[in-house]
Amino acid sequence: MDSELITGVFAELCGLPAPVSAHVSSEELPELPELRVYKVTAEWSQSDLVRGSRLRFSQQWTLIADSNDPRSIRTVLPPGPCAAVSGELLSELSPIQGLRAVVREMGSHQLLEIWDCHGLRKCLNLSALKMHGRVYDDALFGCLSWSECENKLLYVAEKSKNSAGDSEEPACRKDQSVYREDWGEALSGKSVPVICVVDLQSGAARVLQGVPADVSPGQALWAPGSQSVFFVGWYHEPFRLGLKFCSNRRSALFKLDLSGHCECLSGDNVSVSCPRLSPDGSVLIYLQGKVFGPHNQCLCVQQLDLKSRKTSTLVDVVNRPQPGDFAGVYEALPSRCWSADAQRVVFSSSCRNWKDLFMVDRRSKKVTSLSDTPRVPAESYFPHPPPLPPPPHHLHQEHHREVEDSSESSKAFGSWKLVTVQRDLMVVCCSSPNTPPTLRVGFLLSEGEAVSWRTLQPPVVSFDFQWTVLDVTPPPEEDNSLYSGLDFGAVLVKPSLLHETGTPLVVFIHGGPHSQFPAEWNYTTAGLVELGFAVLMVNYRGSTGFGQDSILSLIGQIGSQDVKDVQWAVLTALQSNKTLDPERVAVIGGSHGGFLSCHLLGQYPDFYRACAARNPVINAATLLGTSDIVDWRYTSAGFQFSYDNIPTAEVLAAMLEKSPITHAAKIKAPVLLMLGGKDRRVSPHQGLELYKVLKSRGSPVRYDRALIYHWS
Repeated sequence: MDSELITGVFAELCGLPAPVSAHVSSEELPELPELRVYKVTAEWSQSDLVRGSRLRFSQQWTLIADSNDPRSIRTVLPPGPCAAVSGELLSELSPIQGLRAVVREMGSHQLLEIWDCHGLRKCLNLSALKMHGRVYDDALFGCLSWSECENKLLYVAEKSKNSAGDSEEPACRKDQSVYREDWGEALSGKSVPVICVVDLQSGAARVLQGVPADVSPGQALWAPGSQSVFFVGWYHEPFRLGLKFCSNRRSALFKLDLSGHCECLSGDNVSVSCPRLSPDGSVLIYLQGKVFGPHNQCLCVQQLDLKSRKTSTLVDVVNRPQPGDFAGVYEALPSRCWSADAQRVVFSSSCRNWKDLFMVDRRSKKVTSLSDTPRVPAESYFPHPPPLPPPPHHLHQEHHREVEDSSESSKAFGSWKLVTVQRDLMVVCCSSPNTPPTLRVGFLLSEGEAVSWRTLQPPVVSFDFQWTVLDVTPPPEEDNSLYSGLDFGAVLVKPSLLHETGTPLVVFIHGGPHSQFPAEWNYTTAGLVELGFAVLMVNYRGSTGFGQDSILSLIGQIGSQDVKDVQWAVLTALQSNKTLDPERVAVIGGSHGGFLSCHLLGQYPDFYRACAARNPVINAATLLGTSDIVDWRYTSAGFQFSYDNIPTAEVLAAMLEKSPITHAAKIKAPVLLMLGGKDRRVSPHQGLELYKVLKSRGSPVRYDRALIYHWS
């Protein structure tokens, strides 16, 4: 296959934009009192291969509704031109005046800008104030919150190493060579966060005092009255563990007065995240999970009545969902998820092989789906509706098309993700394996009323692929005795133009292992299918969206249950789809997906013809001392973790037994290893172990090393 063709296909697919945030505003027109105008401003992310970076741009739509029926959209006007967003780390619109706060990077400085309808109103050089270190812009700690009076802003930054009352050892301030812990993968250099408030009238900034010394604060927001703040505090004693993708870290919800008084509002030995205040300021909801165990899990939604100070469960953990039922909460809540009447909460979550949109009513605690995609039985194919002719400049014109908005196209969406809900107008990102992300809007209506969804702008292209979801039941001999009766799933994507000799199959395995491949847009999958391959994305037992029992079933069973699940899914796909070529099967995956890919090569050496593994776990025993999530290394092998654990011969032997390195001598297929030199979770030395084993036996292997390797 021509390398330029492959490069061109993936370059085109990587350049397709995806929405990352949205904001809704509304106004009435004095000259047209019968109309109400809504403005939806969305921010998108797009890869630019020329720059070798990701770009952000904004786009705005105008929606016109009747004043007598403001929840019925009459017209969606075409959007204006896209505007590039340069150097912004954080941004937030104030709810009343519509002021826009921006934290911007300018060289070595970080600026806080306030914009209004006339231009730049105020600019503060936060770095020059020397009150703190760099502002946090990540999704775990970072925040930017307006006070009710809109004269103050709240954010989180790294504590200044020279500030008074530093909780670190005095030597840390005197000797820069002393080791300073941070929060691991993707959070390097983020060690001691502090909550900061800036007064926009005086231009003064200060670090709030009173945060307990043994916690790291983040996700802060103003409490009603703006004289105190809520925040999540992650306990960092006796030492920090990696936090990214880990919803099992001991943490708590706190309330901190501006005077410095701090109190804990949640339980002690739990994990909490995503505090969200209701529009009327009466209720605070947050996610809660267990500490340690699986690092991603089914979470419950807690609600705290701020008047009575009583906490109750709004959405509980789902252990074993029935087919077609709500399967639980597995991901973060968007920053705005409340209905205007403060009685309903909207969120998106994994549900088997899909990602769906849900609403929970606080009065009945009933969870309902809001999407209009039928969750059909497995083995039902989803080709795209008849498309328009393609423009001449696209590659492989016979494979992808421009599409128009239609009721039929909406039925093909496999993924619904809530971006925001404001003034009861929901903005969601929809996609499917053959349709790149697009924005849709719809008003939240009364219980029992179906949402009328409108597409703001159809995707530029759609692809003429077929895709289906598969429900897979493991054979009786592979049933888990502790969690009997579990099944799992997969998503199969195929080109419409089939090969006469059979379509080669690429098995794509997600990492985690407690994550999911929903039926959504994935440019790696799309690129492979565009080039003529079929792709099977497997959600083995332990994946999210199948209940907490499925997640727990994988504990102590890695390297066996998950490996056999993937192989059984592949055999199921081959048996039910005779257009696939069983003699041409390859496997790809990263992290735990790389772990499974290499296991499959060694356990089924005559079945797979090639493998590409990104930062694979090869030897769990040697990974124990280098990973930022050492707790998972114990848990995955079936052992309890505590901070004072010291590896024993029994633990190391069990980890080695469950690792691909024990089967490496049997590998026959060519292997491509892609290793990130700065990966904190899976050291590149893991891949090197396999590289050396294969080289010593004359097996075909190639090792690509990058200091920073990006994978989406």
